[in-house]
Amino acid sequence: MAADRPDPRLYADARRLLVEPSVLSADFTQLGEECRRSLAAGGDAIHFDVMDGHFVPNLSMGPAVCAAVRRAAPGAFIDTHLMCTDPGAFVEAFARAGTNHVSFHVEAVPHPRGLIRRIRALGMAVGCALNPATPADAVGEWIDELDSVLVMSVHPGYSGQSFIPEVLAKVPALRARMRPEQRIAIDGGVSPATAPACRAAGCDVLVAASAIFGAPDMAAAIHAIRGE
Repeated sequence: MAADRPDPRLYADARRLLVEPSVLSADFTQLGEECRRSLAAGGDAIHFDVMDGHFVPNLSMGPAVCAAVRRAAPGAFIDTHLMCTDPGAFVEAFARAGTNHVSFHVEAVPHPRGLIRRIRALGMAVGCALNPATPADAVGEWIDELDSVLVMSVHPGYSGQSFIPEVLAKVPALRARMRPEQRIAIDGGVSPATAPACRAAGCDVLVAASAIFGAPDMAAAIHAIRGE
């Protein structure tokens, strides 16, 4: 486990809505600088998407790239989203790489208590992600053991997709079962245009990729997504 990783309990500080720039849409030739730039522009964390080419039809970044992000932004909060058939195979490697928070998919791990406890034992906070077609009640009686639930508002695998507004109906149902300090994140097609509906539904972590890294003014985009 990375000794200099920030305290994962920072993710449970519910006093402020968080915006997480997703580096999936960053310029990979300048990845370290892109991470620093997004944080300087007001991003609260770095969202790190991991795709295995099996659970989703794409490949992305692995632990070595995450470790490079940690070196480039040593004080950053790194939120790793494992879009993987076997997320348990990767949690130790991402803990060593410096991840603060890991989300796995309930579609891949329908009975995840053992995985949740492994992630916590590695010093990371833990969340569960739901694909657009997955109902809120797929998060079972173990919802109390999570720090967050991530609602996917696109079909996972590629950035730049259009927002699916129907997924917002899940958010009040989830919030009714969660403690105030537990977070509800939304990821996919989040932009200044779609963020108001996300905030109104009760999402308090807004993940955005192309809307931030493709914006001519990154700080203005982040402030608009946050509603400032």
